[in-house]
Amino acid sequence: MKNRNLNHKDHWQTPPEFYELLNKEFDFNFDPCPYQHNVDLWDGLKIDWEERNFINPPYSQKLKEAFVSKAIEQAEFGKLCVCLLPVSTSTRLFHNHILPNLTEIRFLKKRLRFSGINSKGELVTNKTGMHDSMIVIFDGRKAKTKPRLKLSQRPD
Repeated sequence: MKNRNLNHKDHWQTPPEFYELLNKEFDFNFDPCPYQHNVDLWDGLKIDWEERNFINPPYSQKLKEAFVSKAIEQAEFGKLCVCLLPVSTSTRLFHNHILPNLTEIRFLKKRLRFSGINSKGELVTNKTGMHDSMIVIFDGRKAKTKPRLKLSQRPD
């Protein structure tokens, strides 16, 4: 059972080797929610994104939904938005927003190992997330077609 009294942290760093695999494929030129950036300087939800975006949003429900909505909006302006998200296919977010708008979805075969500050305030590295992960691609550069579903292999 999840201990709801712990101060669960919301920001976890994308494993660099996994990011590099995606970057080789998509050639990202913007990250609207980079790990531990100063939101007083700029807020990825309040600015326009670039042409090819990588999004690993905070996983709290409100922020995750806001970044997915922004990704869908930005794709409507002809931009590529590649989101690293927890797999939660029984949610309204998935059925009402992600599924109708995605270009492609990739379910990862293994759980990614993230780095970040744990509930005890300690920096931890290589901690497996609580959820499986998926890559959701909203590609506004392409005409809408039937979404592709595919399993992805990450390096061990």
